[in-house]
Amino acid sequence: MNLPKDSAIGQLMGHFPKAGIITWIGLRPERRFPVQAVDQVEAIAGKGLVGDHYQGRSTSNRQVTLIQEEHLSTVASFLSVDEINPALVRRNIVVKGLNLLALKDKQFYIGDVLLEMTGLCQPCSRMEEVLGPGGYNAMRGHGGITAKIIKGGTIQLGAQVIVVEKEEVKDLYVYGKSL
Repeated sequence: MNLPKDSAIGQLMGHFPKAGIITWIGLRPERRFPVQAVDQVEAIAGKGLVGDHYQGRSTSNRQVTLIQEEHLSTVASFLSVDEINPALVRRNIVVKGLNLLALKDKQFYIGDVLLEMTGLCQPCSRMEEVLGPGGYNAMRGHGGITAKIIKGGTIQLGAQVIVVEKEEVKDLYVYGKSL
């Protein structure tokens, strides 16, 4: 549902108190392979992350998966463990300090890479294998989001995640301004 930006609720939904920060990046070279932690990754518009098995699925809205660091702590609490290794949940990027669910109908930059949220990233049955009994239910509602890459570039650890309105981005392209 797209609300007018000038409505009261539209203004509330457009305000983010601060930028998020990338705290972890991971790639899976092939399906069911272990996730490899990296310091940076190249993002190709419309294709995916270089070295990730989802790269090249041009029709896929799942070119990048993101999860909140705060949700990893919540899942760890549900499972009575101290922490969850991000590689176990099989997401590409961990973000701290930004509510990813608030990115619905939004585009956002990670460094110079422009992404657009495409949906929720639901847990799969592998969560029982990698997190142990109850892992699937612990992840429900905490699986993060999927996104597609609008403008490619490099994503690095420590990069900020900054939300922009889709219309703002279109205006910048229309007038030929560099993002």
